[in-house]
Amino acid sequence: MEYYVISDREDFYPGVDQKGYHASEPYAKYENLRREALLYVAQAGGKIKYGHSEVGCFMTEDKLYEQHEIEFLPTNAEDAVDQLVIAKWIVRMLGYRYGVEISYAPKIIVGKAGSGLHFHMLIEKDGKNLLVEDSKLSPLAKRMIAGILDSADALTAFGNTIPTSYLRLVPHQEAPTYICWGDRNRSVVVRVPLGWTGANNMIADANPVECGCQGPKESKQTYEFRVADGSADPHLTVAGLIIASLNGIRRADSLEMAEKLYAHVNIFSPEFKEKLASLNQLPASCFESADVLDKKRAIFEADGIFPKGMIDSKIKKLKSYNDKGLSERIYGKNEEIKTLVEQYIHIA
Repeated sequence: MEYYVISDREDFYPGVDQKGYHASEPYAKYENLRREALLYVAQAGGKIKYGHSEVGCFMTEDKLYEQHEIEFLPTNAEDAVDQLVIAKWIVRMLGYRYGVEISYAPKIIVGKAGSGLHFHMLIEKDGKNLLVEDSKLSPLAKRMIAGILDSADALTAFGNTIPTSYLRLVPHQEAPTYICWGDRNRSVVVRVPLGWTGANNMIADANPVECGCQGPKESKQTYEFRVADGSADPHLTVAGLIIASLNGIRRADSLEMAEKLYAHVNIFSPEFKEKLASLNQLPASCFESADVLDKKRAIFEADGIFPKGMIDSKIKKLKSYNDKGLSERIYGKNEEIKTLVEQYIHIA
């Protein structure tokens, strides 16, 4: 969960523009707000992993914009989305007490880091993580990833629900634009983060006098969906991710799809232009997102999970923004962009 703290400008120990990742006081001004939020979220039942300042840090003539992130430990899907909703409320409530604004908006200003809402997933059976097999990513994991990639464009209807969502999904901003997956490139739709797979003896390897008798540890490997942002409906987004994953498990061609869509290179480098040309793009507006959802609605309506009326309502809402081609229309028009951002600065 990423968010910006917006406060009056402070030039005493200023942070460095776009270099706020893991900054600490006095350069990060609102560690105390985040720390207090972690305590309240934990008291409300949230499973906290950690919190830290994020890369986004910039100043205008009169305002300081400081980005933070709170990450949660794995838990079941229902609790995961409930604790997220509660955490967003707690952080905003504390912002009010501190006299600062809290924004989960996907974009604050063009050229600066936007705020995403990244979902890390794993699948277990009898307490065992099934994403790993023989110290490698399992075929089951690749099938699930393929299912998500197949539905990634339609999932934006639940995870990227306002016009400014698509100002974030642009190249070179560590946000996805093309439908692919990988393990190092942060511009992919699904990233497989370092999980220390097969690294049970790291302590003994680093310290020869250790006995090397540590017992085997269950893998914590996950895969991460990086498209969604703070405008997402968490319940619909997670339900959609589960359905997409199950669809990948059922599809006969999902392993071939995963192989085809794997990106182990920087797809924006000129030498890999052929790879880039082979990939489909995510929608560029709410209007396009609605069109894709309509085309792929059968995936979500299967088994009665997403009611037809709800899908119809979502399509109608997204199209009501009439934002097709918006990014091109307002490109370089800073005042129009500012007005649009301010319109959606306090999303739910």
